[in-house]
Amino acid sequence: MDEERLRAWLARAAGDDGLRITALKRLSGGAIQQNWALDVETREGAERWVLRTDAPAVLAVSLPRAAEFALLRAARDAGVTVAAPLFLCEDTGVIGRPFFVMGRVDGIAAAHRVVKQAAPYGDEVVAALGRELARIHRIVPPRADLGFLGDPPADAARAMIASMRARLDEARTPRPVLEWGLRALERHVPASVAPVLCHHDFRTGNIMLDGARVSAVLDWEFAAWGDPHADLGWFCAKCWRFGAVAREAGGIGAREAFYAGYEAEAGVVIDRARMPWWELMATIRWAVIAADQAARHLSGQERSLELALTGHIVPELELDVLAMVEAL
Repeated sequence: MDEERLRAWLARAAGDDGLRITALKRLSGGAIQQNWALDVETREGAERWVLRTDAPAVLAVSLPRAAEFALLRAARDAGVTVAAPLFLCEDTGVIGRPFFVMGRVDGIAAAHRVVKQAAPYGDEVVAALGRELARIHRIVPPRADLGFLGDPPADAARAMIASMRARLDEARTPRPVLEWGLRALERHVPASVAPVLCHHDFRTGNIMLDGARVSAVLDWEFAAWGDPHADLGWFCAKCWRFGAVAREAGGIGAREAFYAGYEAEAGVVIDRARMPWWELMATIRWAVIAADQAARHLSGQERSLELALTGHIVPELELDVLAMVEAL
């Protein structure tokens, strides 16, 4: 990354010719996108920012940075706790890829640390997360500023089944357990509901916590119009509990505490009968994503131990699918 070229662009964007970069360091995590800690000195004093850009190889279903920047702005306007979106650069001549800059917030996001450190006040945390999710779901179509999301699907559940089948077909690797799971979902598909903005990756690991306080909801690149139960199921799915299986809401707290926070903020009652369907879909979807991540490594597009190891969780997810289909 050409630091001087980046500094010059930031100076123009901030309207501060004297701006200088004092530190630039890639942050851990971010298998799909890259995040860089960016410390700068401005005429107003020291600023702590994050630069977010594409990884060398990206998933086709991941939104571009301009779209994610727009989503951050919409979420912030809706009262969702997100880092402040500051500057967007679509000129690939600056660092080689589009990027945006946002404020940096305090807290931890690493899932294994969140599950461990949030345990003493887990129900308080998941109730707060339920409220955050309800605020996201207040954003509904049509929205001119989110036009890149297209029209909402006529039936979000059937659209998700079709999407997962298409990705399995494109990968050209036999996944009979996942196909069987999709067929079971098809046989029990729930009635459609009014679409809302779904984060589609609202889970432990994409939430920044500062003690018991939510300091940011992260990683919006999968957002789309859909069924609100998809986000609720994703957060509660076993695959996102990081070993703390008994704490059904993200490995942090009780499912009912999470639901209660959501219901209080949204003013609606969650249809609990729909949740097993969406938790099974969450498990299948994560297995498909994990297989895609491994394919990025195997193809040589992006050689990465993290991506390679992600592929090894697919058999465990398939075992969960088998059990969940029987329960469904």
